[in-house]
Amino acid sequence: MPKGVVPKDAVTLRDVADAAGVHPGTASRALNDETKALVRPETIERVLAAAATLGYKPNLLARSFKTRRTNSVGIVIPDINNPLFPPMVRGVEDRLFEDGYVALLANTENDPDRQRRIFEGMVDRRIDGLVLATARRHDVGVAELSEMGIPIVLFNRVVDDGRVPSVSSDDATGVRMVVDHLRNLGHERIGHVAGPQSMSTGHARYSAFVSAMAETGAVVDPRDVVFAETFSIAEGERCAAALLARAERPSAIFAGNDMLALGCYSVVERAGLACPGDISIVGFNDMPFIDRVNPPLTTVRIPHYELGLLAAELLLGRLRNPEMPIEAVQLEPQLVVRGSTAPVHLRVGA
Repeated sequence: MPKGVVPKDAVTLRDVADAAGVHPGTASRALNDETKALVRPETIERVLAAAATLGYKPNLLARSFKTRRTNSVGIVIPDINNPLFPPMVRGVEDRLFEDGYVALLANTENDPDRQRRIFEGMVDRRIDGLVLATARRHDVGVAELSEMGIPIVLFNRVVDDGRVPSVSSDDATGVRMVVDHLRNLGHERIGHVAGPQSMSTGHARYSAFVSAMAETGAVVDPRDVVFAETFSIAEGERCAAALLARAERPSAIFAGNDMLALGCYSVVERAGLACPGDISIVGFNDMPFIDRVNPPLTTVRIPHYELGLLAAELLLGRLRNPEMPIEAVQLEPQLVVRGSTAPVHLRVGA
């Protein structure tokens, strides 16, 4: 694709508005048969010409959005099987319920096409706003809905351009605590099973890992980092197997989340190694029941319920006042040390 050319399926209403030299709201009215009477004919011509040049296809799901309230809010999560999300969703629901809103829950299974169909269904039902845990760092669908004035708040995710309000954990602080903990135990070679780099959590934790290691005087060997395609046990297994296949395997593994860490557990056991006797493992999130595995997982605890509660609070604020400043709230994490980490010199039976 020639440099500077935007794929047609990535063209947004804002791109059309910029090309026509108008506000996105004006472009929206010009492209809508029901509202174009409010726009000057010459402006409509410019907008239509820009849309044709860019190959823009009007976003039908956004067009169907109406301003009337239904007291319903959509909550969209990426993986309903991940125990991390239920307490967050509970926080969102509880706060919305206090103000008389009903929550509609949907699961994308990390599939962008499924996400778009869910967005369409939510808007068809005239939801008043969306609380999303699915956004990628560059998410065209979220950008389009936001440009159309649909109130959106992200939880446990952020977007790179910062145009959408969000509530997340302070991942950089959490990762520094992990690295300091492992280094204080004597671990010098620390492997990292990094989350998907298209997700803010995967990218932020990977970047923080490299920075935190550098702060301790260590240089991260690129071969000691394996990138997962999804936050799943299966991907944790694949990545951990790659780390253990190295001639000089790491003495500790920091996984980008607890699901990936569980995959590391399986590979270490199959290799005939012991955790933490041979390899220490650390996760991130402290999802429910992770303290019941053997050994209990050392991980970074994020305030799940409070995160959902604050996301709902931000959304309610935007429903009351759409002109509210965009906020990016970060909640303080906590390192929870359990049985999966030990000094590097410790061996089973020692």
